[in-house]
Amino acid sequence: MSKNVKTIKELADELGTNKTRISRIINKNSIPTQKIKNKIVLEDNSVSLIRQYFKNETQQQNETQQQNETQQQNETQQQNETQQQNETQQQNETQQQNETQQQNETVSILRTELDKAHSHIEKLSNLLDQQQRLALQDKKLLEEYKAENDSLKALKMPTADTKEEQVNSQPKEEVKALKFEIRALQEELNKQKIHSQEEREKLKAELTTPKKWYQFWK
Repeated sequence: MSKNVKTIKELADELGTNKTRISRIINKNSIPTQKIKNKIVLEDNSVSLIRQYFKNETQQQNETQQQNETQQQNETQQQNETQQQNETQQQNETQQQNETQQQNETVSILRTELDKAHSHIEKLSNLLDQQQRLALQDKKLLEEYKAENDSLKALKMPTADTKEEQVNSQPKEEVKALKFEIRALQEELNKQKIHSQEEREKLKAELTTPKKWYQFWK
C-alpha cells in the first residue's frame, strides 16, 4: 500500500473511531476515494478533509453534549429549587397551622380560667353578703340580749328602798329560777359572740388566700 494513501480502517484507528463513522463522513461530504485491489483508499487531500470534518463533528458533538448537560443541570437545579420552595411553603403552612392551633388552645384555656375566676368571685361576693347579714343579725341579737340582760339586772338589783321588801316578798324558788335564767342567757350570748368571731375569721382567710386562677394571670 502506498504511503500517500490510507484505508478507511487505518484512518479510523488513527482518529480513535470506527469505520462506520468515517464512511458516513465520506458519504455526507462527498469526499473522493480510490479503489485499489478491491480496497477503498484515501489520498492525502481526502484524509485531511476527513480529519477536519471529524474534528468539527467531534467538537460539535462535544458542544451539543455540553449544552445538553448544562441544560440538564439547569433543569435539575430548577427542579430542586422548586421542590425546596414547595417544602419551605409546606413547612410555613404547617408552622402557621400549629401556631393557630396553639393560640386557639391558649384562648380556650384562658376562657376556662376566666369563667372559673368569675364563678369564684361570685361565690366570694355571696359569702360576703351572707357575712354582712350575719353581722347584722349578730348585732341585733346582741342588742336584744343586752336589753334583756339589762332588764334582768334591773330585776336582780332592786333599789335600796325596795330591796328589803322584794327579798322578803319573793320566794326563794323564784330567785333561784331567775339566777338560772340569767346564767343561761349569758352563756348563749357568749356562744353567739364566738360564732360571729369564727365566721369573720373564716371569711377573712377566704378573701386573703391566693387562688390558682390568680396565679395563672401572673
